[in-house]
Amino acid sequence: MNQKALKTLEYHKIISQLTEYAGSAPGKLLCKNLMPATDYEAIVQAQTETTDAVSRIRLKGSLSFSGVRDIRDSLKRLEIGSALSILELLSVSSLLTAAARARAYGRHEESEEFPDDSLDGMFRTLEPLTPVNTEIKRCILSEDEVSDDASPGLRQVRRSMRGINDRIHTQLNSILNSSRTYLQDAVITMRDGRYCLPVKSEYKSQVNGMVHDQSATGSTLFIEPMAVIQLNNELRTLEIQEQKEIEAVLASLSNELAPYTEVLALDLELLTQLDFIFAKAALSRHYKCSQPHFNTQGRIHIKDGRHPLLDPQKVVPITLWLGNDFDQLIVTGPNTGGKTVSLKTVGLFTLMGQAGLHIPAFDGSELSVFEEVFADIGDEQSIEQSLSTFSAHMTNIVHILGKADSRSLCLFDELCAGTDPTEGAALAISILTFLHNMKCRTMATTHYSELKVYALSTSGVENACCEFDVATLRPTYRLLIGIPGKSNAFAISKKLGLPDYIIDDAKNHLEAEDETFEDIISHLEESRVTIEKEREEIQSYKAEIARLKSSLEKKEERFDERRDKIIRSANEEAQRILREAKETADRTIKNINKLASSSGVDTKALEQERTKLRDNLKKVDSKLSLRQESKPHKAINPKSLRLGDGVRVLSMNLKGTVSSLPDAQGNLFVQMGILRSRVNLNDLELLPDNSVSGPGLENRRKGTSSSGIKISKSASVSPEINLLGLTVDEAIPQLDKYLDDAYIAHLPQVRVVHGKGTGALRAGIHKHLRKVKIVKEFHLGEFGEGDAGVTIVVFK
Repeated sequence: MNQKALKTLEYHKIISQLTEYAGSAPGKLLCKNLMPATDYEAIVQAQTETTDAVSRIRLKGSLSFSGVRDIRDSLKRLEIGSALSILELLSVSSLLTAAARARAYGRHEESEEFPDDSLDGMFRTLEPLTPVNTEIKRCILSEDEVSDDASPGLRQVRRSMRGINDRIHTQLNSILNSSRTYLQDAVITMRDGRYCLPVKSEYKSQVNGMVHDQSATGSTLFIEPMAVIQLNNELRTLEIQEQKEIEAVLASLSNELAPYTEVLALDLELLTQLDFIFAKAALSRHYKCSQPHFNTQGRIHIKDGRHPLLDPQKVVPITLWLGNDFDQLIVTGPNTGGKTVSLKTVGLFTLMGQAGLHIPAFDGSELSVFEEVFADIGDEQSIEQSLSTFSAHMTNIVHILGKADSRSLCLFDELCAGTDPTEGAALAISILTFLHNMKCRTMATTHYSELKVYALSTSGVENACCEFDVATLRPTYRLLIGIPGKSNAFAISKKLGLPDYIIDDAKNHLEAEDETFEDIISHLEESRVTIEKEREEIQSYKAEIARLKSSLEKKEERFDERRDKIIRSANEEAQRILREAKETADRTIKNINKLASSSGVDTKALEQERTKLRDNLKKVDSKLSLRQESKPHKAINPKSLRLGDGVRVLSMNLKGTVSSLPDAQGNLFVQMGILRSRVNLNDLELLPDNSVSGPGLENRRKGTSSSGIKISKSASVSPEINLLGLTVDEAIPQLDKYLDDAYIAHLPQVRVVHGKGTGALRAGIHKHLRKVKIVKEFHLGEFGEGDAGVTIVVFK
């Protein structure tokens, strides 16, 4: 990528900001040297890495690389067998600590949090060499301190040094106390690594010892007393021995690191690369960027792009596309309207994207891979080279035309300006035509009306303009593709106070064709503004319709919920009422059976029970509110009625058979099971068949007989049930069914045979019987009844 375009598009400013986000010196150097790539696969890989780093920062926070040091020189020393210094070992330890921190950061569970992202391999490859790093930290405490525990020899030497120091200070303190008058100050000083006393020069003969130094005035001599010379010599010897022990420790640690030079080099490379990638991610988050999609077909589609070097509070997003239906875009409009910013945005986004950086634009933006980006933007005037503005620009354009091809992006600001407008416009059209024939993606800004006509009349070339509000004399900075712009020189001049007669005179100097073209553009602009306002109104109406639709759907959902709740409540109430009706019918039939089984049938009592049943059923009908109007039934002819005919008693909803012929009032007796009741012909309906099996409560909706109250079945119920060999779960359902049948058959009590065994079945049955409402009491069988293997159940 040519350096001139990088400088013109201010790429270095982006790189400078990127470098600040790197945490290590090697990472900063990698950021500083970042250049746009031209290989499609490399660009996509770099973009993917940046995206994955952004995801990790969002979910797990940032990762610090401040401990990464450039240890390549130290690794070379290790390779040739040299021992590393304390600082070098601390640098290696710092690198390994950063590697351990990064590896822990990159570790995650087997989940969908980071499914096989591009950084996984880097994090997993890091080797923190924890045992070696722990040993370095144990032995080296700081840049100028090695731990006493680094080796046994070092510990012994330092113990001896502390003893010598104590003896030296004891001797010197004794001399201080006895010879204060000879001393300049009552302090112990160091000269050439040996302990001395500051003695006044006139008393030097009073203190025996070796003179090591004197003050600048000569009034003070620094004398090492004879009493401590030997001790200082011993201390010096121990210091030399201490240094040897330290060197041995450093050599030992270096030997431990020597086998891992390749691992350390790889750690340094990976951490530097990760620092670089996470710096790109931090820059992306700072500018609220997104990953652009790349292609090799020259297509550019920037959605709401914001130039990163402009104030984020003031920059106006632009949407721009190029390279699909057209490969040249001619941008027109007034000065300070944003044309140059649009030009620089496209160029800078291309450079950033190809460098693996995200761009500050909306998701789904698309960029193309270009071999070269050429930019002719800004004032190129050069006094030193005696070049005018036009000449400087033309020199640059000549260079661009010599190298541009179908894999190039060319950006021209005010193409061929600074010369005669007629010649400049003709020259600009020729340059653009050449680039168009070369299939070069081109974007140019201009004030020439001829270029607007060229864009309108040439296939593959499109007009665009930067919107300008004439009413306020302010640009909106919005880029509108497909519409040529207008300079608005007359309107702006009028707003600024230029007299109308001068403006009118200026209009007279315009050629008729130019004036007509400008009028067309004005009318086109007015139509565009009107259409845009109408579109905004339509969008507002659509939003209102969507809101109303959503509200209606919510109301329908609430209505459905209420309806379902009401139906559910009604069903529950119906079930409760039906249960009450069944209990009433069962109780009535039980009473009828008791009366029928007695020695004499009390007809009056039976009629009372019948009446009570009928009243209860009417009450149930009123509660359910399900009783429909009586269906019109065919009147029964008394003469056609025969004994044994099947009929339905409507008031009781029971089937029966005719047991007597009707009298003069139409009354007759109907046999319903064991119940014989007197009814009127008007309360009867003749059944199509005469198969009446017994009394049964009709299901009102389906017209089928009630499940199960059959006198013939009830009469066959055994007084005993055998549950031997069953589990509790198997026995309970059979027991429930048997108890229901026995209760309906009005057996006073029954025997449940469960056996003795472990007692589990007996306990389960007893526990269940306590919950059965129709059971009055139960007890184990007496002697001769089965003893503990049988339970006697008594019904209510």
